[in-house]
Amino acid sequence: MSLFRKSLASLGIGSARVDTLVHQDVLIPGGNLQVEIQIHGGKVSQQIDNIDLYLCCHYREEVESSRGDNQHRKETITQVCKLAEWSLPYAFEIQANEERQFSATLELPFNTPITIGDAKVWLETHLDIPMAVDPKDKDRLTVRPDPLMDGVFTALELAGLRIRQVECEAAKNFALPFVQEFEFVPVSGPYHGRWRELEIVAYRDEQALQLWFEVDRRQNGFSGMLSSLLGRGELKRYLELPAGMHPQQAGEMVLEFLDQHT
Repeated sequence: MSLFRKSLASLGIGSARVDTLVHQDVLIPGGNLQVEIQIHGGKVSQQIDNIDLYLCCHYREEVESSRGDNQHRKETITQVCKLAEWSLPYAFEIQANEERQFSATLELPFNTPITIGDAKVWLETHLDIPMAVDPKDKDRLTVRPDPLMDGVFTALELAGLRIRQVECEAAKNFALPFVQEFEFVPVSGPYHGRWRELEIVAYRDEQALQLWFEVDRRQNGFSGMLSSLLGRGELKRYLELPAGMHPQQAGEMVLEFLDQHT
């Protein structure tokens, strides 16, 4: 029976399982993520070599696909990006029905996407068990803007602009394979009737918040993704906000920049 149970456990049946509890309801890029990892023993004892955690998100990418008639067309696919990964070197043997807990504090990357619209971020926890299917847990996370970005969003909202869509799009020449794009529409205020929409590409690091802007005055919308324009160097409206700037000042600078350059 013992050998049979071990065989089942190696296939993930009656194996140890893992649950990760996230202590914060809301997270901020660049801040800390505090987690408690609970491991529940299965039907037999098992050796755990490592606890691995992955911070992940989705992003969209346009790729060329080939058809049978030698024609090529572009299609948009969804990719998964590992924003960060951590390995907790806790090697131990968990006995049948035993429970163990571990705590960890993880630092979120500055460019963790804000979870608005279609943007989704999650944490995966894996147990590294030799010669067996690795048990894992997946937890969705809520990520909100850091103070600097929040200052920009607040100023745009007060100027009558509303967020309509948020997506992570593939982009080149960045530390990550994507950037996050925010699409705003004017519903009142000074830009209503002047613009159809405003799109912003944001990229954050320890030193600054980098912003690229594109304003659409046409009725049929943009012809392509902003991230692709960024990759070709065709986005000319660029503004850099130092990391230590006051959020209200950052918002005022963005509005002044838009008034001068659009």
